[in-house]
Order: sequence, then C-alpha cells, then structure tokens
Amino acid sequence: MKELEYPFDSGYIMKKKRSLRKQLLAELDKSENSGGTISKRIAVLGGSTTADIVSVLELFLLDAGIKCEFYQSEYGMYWQDAVFGNEELDAFHPDIIYIHTSFRNLEFLPEPNMTEEQVESGYQSEMSRFCQMWDSIEKKYGCPVIQNNFEQPYFRLLGNSDASDFRGRVNFVSRINTGFYSEIRRRKNLYLNDINWLSSMYGLEKWSSPEYWYMYKYSLNISAIPDLCYQTASIIRSLFGRTSKALALDLDNTLWGGIVGDDGAENIIIGQESAEAMAFSEWQKYLKSLKSIGVLLTVCSKNEEENALAGLEHPEGTLRPDDFTVIKANWEPKDRNIISSAQEINIMPDAFVFADDNPAEREIVRSQIKGVKVPEIGEVTDYIRVIDRSEFFEVTALSEDDLKRNDMYKANAMRYNASRQFENYEDYLQSLEMQAEIKPFAPVYYQRIAQLTNKSNQFNLTTRRYTPAEIETFAQSDKFITLYGKLTDKFGDNGVVSVVIGEKTGENLNTLDIKLWLMSCRVLKRDMELAMLDSLVKEAKAQGISALVGTFIPTAKNKMVKDLYEQTFGFSPLDSNADGETRWMLCLDDYANKNKVIKINM
Repeated sequence: MKELEYPFDSGYIMKKKRSLRKQLLAELDKSENSGGTISKRIAVLGGSTTADIVSVLELFLLDAGIKCEFYQSEYGMYWQDAVFGNEELDAFHPDIIYIHTSFRNLEFLPEPNMTEEQVESGYQSEMSRFCQMWDSIEKKYGCPVIQNNFEQPYFRLLGNSDASDFRGRVNFVSRINTGFYSEIRRRKNLYLNDINWLSSMYGLEKWSSPEYWYMYKYSLNISAIPDLCYQTASIIRSLFGRTSKALALDLDNTLWGGIVGDDGAENIIIGQESAEAMAFSEWQKYLKSLKSIGVLLTVCSKNEEENALAGLEHPEGTLRPDDFTVIKANWEPKDRNIISSAQEINIMPDAFVFADDNPAEREIVRSQIKGVKVPEIGEVTDYIRVIDRSEFFEVTALSEDDLKRNDMYKANAMRYNASRQFENYEDYLQSLEMQAEIKPFAPVYYQRIAQLTNKSNQFNLTTRRYTPAEIETFAQSDKFITLYGKLTDKFGDNGVVSVVIGEKTGENLNTLDIKLWLMSCRVLKRDMELAMLDSLVKEAKAQGISALVGTFIPTAKNKMVKDLYEQTFGFSPLDSNADGETRWMLCLDDYANKNKVIKINM
C-alpha cells in the first residue's frame, strides 16, 4: 500500500488507521490463495500506553502479508508479565514478544550527590532487572524478543558534562545502551529496536514531548508512532523472511548524472568536481556497502550494453561491472528485464527493489510485478536516505552465507549460461562436478538453518518457520532426525541450501514424520533433493525407521513441489483434506538410491 511506503504521512496514518486496516484486510482476503500471507501472535509488553502503537504496527505488518493477533500488557506491567507471567499471556503462546520501554522506565537514575560506587550499583541493578526479564521469557516462551534501547533524556542537568560525568544521565543512558548491546550479541533470541537512533533522527525534543506523557502516558510524541512502528515492523519482517534480496538499478541519472549514450562515459557526472558529482559518488559507495552485507545488485537500464559498461568503468565511480550479479542494459521493458534477472539468479521477482529516477518507469514496474518494491527516490541527495529508511534489507542476523551471497548468485548466473551449452541436462549436471555435505544440524549452522526456514518459500513442503532456539531443540532431541545440506561445484560454494526435520512417531517410533523439507531456490533443478532423500533414508534406517511420512501444505509460492512426494520421490498417497493438504508414505525396505550426479560426504 503506497500510503505505508517510506516516506509516509504520519498524520494521515494516525487519522486513517481504521480505514487503512479495513482496506488491507480486504486486499489480503482477496489474495489469500496467491499472496503468501502468514499468521503470527505478537505480545506487546509496554512500559507506557501501547494501544495506538499496536494499531499502527498491525498496518505495517498487514502490508507485508503478516496477519497478527496481539496481546497487550496492562499499562506499565511489562516486567511483571515477562517475569511472573499470567494465564492470558501463557495461553496466547506468542511467536514474538516486543518490549516497548523508554527512558521513563529506568528505575534508577544518577543524582549529582552520588558516589561513583552508588552509580555503579544502580547500573548493575538496572541491567540485572532486564536480564532477569529476558531470562524468564526465554525459559517460558522461547520466542524472539524485540527490545527497545533508550532514547537520551530530553534535558541535561550537567550541560555538556552530562555525557562524560559518571553522574550525568546522558552518560548513564549511554552505558545502559552499551550493556544492552553486549547482551544482545550474547543472546540468540534477543533483537534490538534502536529507538536511540530513531529518536535522534526524528528530533529528540519533538520525540520526547512531555505533554503526551503527562496527558496520555505515551513515552513519545503521537506523531512519531508510525516511525516507531515502521522500524519495529521491519525487524519482524526480517525475522520472518519478508525482506528483499536484490536491488535493480537504472544507470543514467540514477547511478551517475547525465546520459552516457549521449554525453559519453568521460562526461558523466560523478566524482568530486561538483555537489551533484559528490552526491552520486557517495550513493555508489553506499550501494557497494549494501553489496557487502549480501544485497544483490543488478543493472536494469535502457542503454546499449557497451555504453553501460563504459559508464561503470568510469575512474571516479565506485561500482564496477563485477559488482553486479546480472547486467541488463538493452531496450526491453524494465519489468521484463527484472523478471529475466530473477530467473537467471533463481529468486522471485518480488524479492527485488527497483531504483530509477524516472517516475514513469517506476510506475510501469510497480504495476507489472506484484510485490516488487519501488521507492520514490526523489533527487540524488535523497537516494541514500530513502533506501536506507525504507529498511528493505533489514538485518537481524548476518551469516557467512549472507556475506558470500553475491558470489553465490553470480555463480548461479554462470551455471544458467553454462546449461545452454548442453543438449542433455544430466550431462550438464555431471559437468558441474557437484559435492554435497549432508549431516545432522550443527551449532555453527543454527542461525543459517533458521534463516532458511523463514526465507525459503518455493521449495518448501510445509513452510513451517522456526527460530534458532527451536532449531537447537530439534538438533538436541532424540525424537528428531535433522539434516542440513551444503552444495559445492566447480563454480563455487553454495553454502547451506537444504534442511530436513523429521519426528519419530508410531508405537515403536519406527515412522519418521517429515515436519519440514526445504531447499534454497539457488540450487533448484540440480538433484540436491534426491541427495537429501538418499541421506535421510540412510540415517532413518540406521535409527530403526521403516517408513517416512511426508506432508505437503499448499501455499501461494510452493506449487512447484506439489507433486514432489509422488512423482519425484515415489511416495504413496495416505490422505488429504479440503484445504489441499496431502500426506504421503514411503516404505524403506526396498529403497534404491536416486541421486546419480552429486557426490555425498556425510
């Protein structure tokens, strides 16, 4: 919904939140079978009034295809609910807990007459209070927790010294925030909502308007609620795999000033010679930084390829042709080029963000590709702000695979082109010289495995989503068989690309019920699923399993695996229901290995 895209009109959202909710729900109901909607339960534990926060947060989540039920603590009862719980919260079984606290919820603050020892004691008491809360949530609910840090106080009793003197409140808040950061790095299920940065960006004096606290017990200006909720929703979207993967970039007047075909590569505007040139130069550096965290960069430009490459080789530019996973510089419609790029690197078109200075091109792409993100980027001086604040690529975990993603997908494009040289597809697969490491879940991969469960939609038979803590529980339980699969070939290492979780059932625990089977889109059609099945059967037999039972739960995006159990794996039908959910069984007595092209290392 365009009204909820950054930059949005906060006043309009607050005024129209009910009608916007009604419209979003109607749109989701219409597209329930084709939009990939997921349902989640979110508990909001507030140190201040949270009613409007929940209402607006719901809008941004609905816009991302996430339907939510909400639990709200009573006013100021966030700590009591977290530590002691209550029947209502326990019965709610939250998927995520959001702890909305602020500077006003600090129980200790330094006074000018305090000793350093007294201030230190107060600091330890505050940290202990929050750690006790996080420990209790982990023990009771085991779900991800989103925790606000603290905005700075809106006055400084000691003036500038408030930041450096141990008795200063600015100093104390900074110490508490730093303590939170250390705890967040240590804890697997704790995620930061950085309201310290957000309030600074918004304007601390406006953010902390005291009248809203005195009148309504809101810890922030009501007009700032959409900004807070947009940022909170971005974290939730990231946790559930609803972030974008790729940025498709126009060239002329988007990556540089001027038109390379008319002006010549030597005359495009970039570098340090003018304000405009410096703005384009900084924009390219920002894009290079996005690439470093795993965002895929592609070119989508109406241009001659020769001119496009010449522009990318400009000595003052930061980005080079090798920085792009795919380059589409031609005269085809840009929506077709994005779809073609998605096909080459094996991701869905709706995983793209499209950045173009031309409003007409933006509108064409927005109307032709459902789900693609098309920000109104404005002038070049706005580009970084709009892309960054839109939070398309919100990071809640940064794995080794994320850091290597560009190389992995570039190799995918090379495989795609190599496949065209073979008449026989099996010959092509043999030529890849593939090797797979297939083993039980290991701690080093828990984060990546959880990430896959939340991001893989096409080759995903049940689309169940799990947190790193739940993955660890499966790995350590004798009731489950878990396998991850890594795949390498002559073009490179694809990392962890496939996951299977099976639960032992039956009177003698001799049946394995497959709870999750997924594979990353970047290794589709390379028989990795057969290698995983062979390994699963081998492990199951070793543990006394005589049959596998698999479930297919249809979703908007997993139609490609609808017939996998029957046509590819050779399972027999067990039953089905009116929602299209089917169950299948495979007896293991006479099982013969199916993989012929991948060497397995177990």
